[in-house]
Amino acid sequence: MSEFTPASTSAPRQGGVLTLQVKDKPALYASYMSFVVGGGLFIPTNREFTMGQEVFILLHIMEESDRLPIAGKVIWKTPPNSEGHRIAGIGVQFNVKDSKSIDARNKIETYLAGALESDRPTHTM
Repeated sequence: MSEFTPASTSAPRQGGVLTLQVKDKPALYASYMSFVVGGGLFIPTNREFTMGQEVFILLHIMEESDRLPIAGKVIWKTPPNSEGHRIAGIGVQFNVKDSKSIDARNKIETYLAGALESDRPTHTM
């Protein structure tokens, strides 16, 4: 069973800091939004954020000793008590102009290399 620790947040009006600990590869796969331009993460949280709000994520992946700093913005919201028993949280698109965010995306995609490739559609004639 995959395991992650929901985000703890400090969300001032003009920005927010989130921390997320992902304890295994299935949880990372479930959180990573590969379909978002530049990469993104779904962060489980009950805190209120606005669309377009800039946030900063400190991501701890499995056995990594350091947290990965990721700058981004909110592009998705799932409110608490959503239909279908969906987990409340936000989707954060990585800032493609921030080198540390790009490095974090590359590290995530390295962890998920085989899984992401199998998700890509194949075209047949």
